[in-house]
Amino acid sequence: MEEANETVAGIHATPKGRLNITAPVLFGRKFVMPGVVDYLQCYPEMQVSTMFLDRSVNLLEEGLDVGIRIGKLADSAMHAVRIGSVRIVLCASPAYLAEYGEPDSPEALRDHHMIASMAGNHLLDLRFQTEGREKMLQFNARLKTNTNDSAIEAATRGYGITRLLSYQLAEHIESGRLKTILKDWEPEALPVNILYREGRQAAAKVRSFVDLMAERLRADSQQW
Repeated sequence: MEEANETVAGIHATPKGRLNITAPVLFGRKFVMPGVVDYLQCYPEMQVSTMFLDRSVNLLEEGLDVGIRIGKLADSAMHAVRIGSVRIVLCASPAYLAEYGEPDSPEALRDHHMIASMAGNHLLDLRFQTEGREKMLQFNARLKTNTNDSAIEAATRGYGITRLLSYQLAEHIESGRLKTILKDWEPEALPVNILYREGRQAAAKVRSFVDLMAERLRADSQQW
């Protein structure tokens, strides 16, 4: 009923009502939530509910209006706005690399302690690419954890090598706590898109949020 009323009111109506959005956990906290706060300050008649999860969710099944998705998109009726990309990065602490040496090839990783984050970025099957060549290698990680934060914590403490997305590691690499390795073998970067259910005649609340968030995320993309 609410959506029908918004359509009748017209696409140029002042945004009001409730908006349900989803994004990956850390990406949502660092980059989406500031935009949500700005949005609520701009439109006092709006309410926003966020669902930050490190797994892909079906917007229709979960009753969500907008989703920020990292990775290649499956064919669907959803509309997508491309706002950037993130790299898939291997890293370890300088202390670990000083003790065990820095691997010079993907195969050399088998001689190292591997830390697997199971929160959406599986480490056990790694894809590498360089000079147009692609290879897939399988690893048996000694340490597996269900959160990205705990994998990062183990890596910064010098236990081993982990593989995560560039935005998840950016502050630790910038501070020197972690160092990227095998840069020349990184696979193709993953696209970042804003997905939304509405079509050309999108409700004002959806259009205004997508426009605001796209502008913010494009500006923030240099931090990824």
